[in-house]
Amino acid sequence: MFDISENLKRIGDYVPDADDDIVVCRCEEVTKGEIRKAVHQGIFTIEEMRRYLRTGMGLCQGQTCERLVKSIMAKELEMPSLEVEPAVSRAPMRPMEMKILGNDGGNL
Repeated sequence: MFDISENLKRIGDYVPDADDDIVVCRCEEVTKGEIRKAVHQGIFTIEEMRRYLRTGMGLCQGQTCERLVKSIMAKELEMPSLEVEPAVSRAPMRPMEMKILGNDGGNL
């Protein structure tokens, strides 16, 4: 796990790049610059990034952007992308009627 203050000192201040306006997460319209800024504010894991900027939370569920987000974070953190902590995987959820949960007969 990261020591936030030490990592923030190590990576230094956020310095804008010319391509910071490129949209990385199209579903949530998150730019490369927003991801880079978040890292310099202390967001060090994919899970934290999902909660902070909602990357990977749109319609595609990260299928188009997760690898890009991870590589941008790794570059900012000056580490291999395999070392960036991934998001927690969860089973797909869907609404269910209460009468199904209360069915004692076991017929779903």
